Amino acid sequence: MTAITLDSLDLAALLCSRVCHDVISPVGAIVNGLEVLEDEKDESMRGFAQDLIRKSARQASARLQFARLAFGAAGSAGAAIDTGDAEQVARGFIQDDRTTLTWNAPRVLLPKNQVKLLLNLLLIAGATIPRGGTIDVTLTVENDMGSFKVITKGVSARIPAAVPGLLAGSPDSGTVDAHGIQPYYTGLIARAAGLDVSLTLDGDSVTILATPKPEDA
Repeated sequence: MTAITLDSLDLAALLCSRVCHDVISPVGAIVNGLEVLEDEKDESMRGFAQDLIRKSARQASARLQFARLAFGAAGSAGAAIDTGDAEQVARGFIQDDRTTLTWNAPRVLLPKNQVKLLLNLLLIAGATIPRGGTIDVTLTVENDMGSFKVITKGVSARIPAAVPGLLAGSPDSGTVDAHGIQPYYTGLIARAAGLDVSLTLDGDSVTILATPKPEDA
């Protein structure tokens, strides 16, 4: 496989497409709920529409807050991010009726690329359990360098075939599209943070490790 490099404009456009994909569904549901309130006289239907709007507004807000930390600048160059803030947005984005998030991490300030990497690893973790399950996060810190272990468990757990190549910057297809931009971006962040990422599958469990490269350990 040959490593590829995206033009900065293409990278920005693909990341924007990813964020829009995440928020379009709840925003569309809000619009639908408002239309029902405008036209519907039945109180039970109006109540249903109001519940839909509330739920979708919370979901859209959670997804935007997550995207701000996972993909955005999150402060000036060299800024640090509170892992407590990362936990908050992660829970809002991930935890639902199908997936449970367990967070085993001290509340510390870490360089922003390390925190952005952790959040992006959680997105990959979610993709390994397409039918839902559990996501267990463990963070250890030594000399301002974090090491991350994310373990997922669920029925039909898997490592999506394209993810390892995208993480390495060498996709099998030789190209990156909006569907693959998130794991590709995760690889960029990992290299910028000085961390190596590996994924292993064992039965109904996937383990994702992010550890300092030997020269940075």
